Amino acid sequence: MIQTVAYLAVILCLTFAGSTLIIPEFGGFDADQFPIPQENPPVQPAGYAFAIWGLIYIWLLAGMGYGALKRRNDASWHAMRLPLCASLAVGTIWLPVAVLSPVWAAILIWAMLLPALIALFRAPLSDTAWALAPVGLYAGWLSAASCVALGLVAAGYGYLNEDGAAFIFIFVALVLASAVQTQLKRAPTYGIAVIWALIAIGVANLNSKSTVAALSVGGALAMLRPVWHAWKAGRA
Repeated sequence: MIQTVAYLAVILCLTFAGSTLIIPEFGGFDADQFPIPQENPPVQPAGYAFAIWGLIYIWLLAGMGYGALKRRNDASWHAMRLPLCASLAVGTIWLPVAVLSPVWAAILIWAMLLPALIALFRAPLSDTAWALAPVGLYAGWLSAASCVALGLVAAGYGYLNEDGAAFIFIFVALVLASAVQTQLKRAPTYGIAVIWALIAIGVANLNSKSTVAALSVGGALAMLRPVWHAWKAGRA
């Protein structure tokens, strides 16, 4: 059973990354996918930020590949792999769903996030570069992206105006990420991914929504403290 899950994790990393071959041009939701078109929504990061997915795909695949070769019978790896496999399985279908329905995409990204966080907290203390670090980067980006998705849906369906949605869900992302990183006390890659997203939101709003940009950059600066403590704990 343990070995099967180890190999399954590798396969799901491949299918997860391979979904980009099915939907190769996806660069975020189209404005007209919402009843209220979302043209340059302030809650969304600048486009360059999504390049982090390339690193996530490669690092997860390398890490799970290492685990399948070297740690396939390791119980601590198995505890992490089970929820990670659940997250990656949902991630495999996320892109095809996202081009059809932002609402379902928002639901599914939270369904990816929750088991990813469980996997992060269960990640083994050894083999940091192969397990904890890539899972941390993945869970961190999902933490930011899940809040962005809710902000887009809230504004796109008229529950909040665009600025209100940006303020609320940037704040939610910051509270969630700060709580996770502080409680985790390790895996600085988690917070680094969130900082990357927050700075990208600030960049996207620099010349148009200065208050949103200030909140995002301020949030990124606030995340430096728990990330620093996580980094120091990892070196201890």
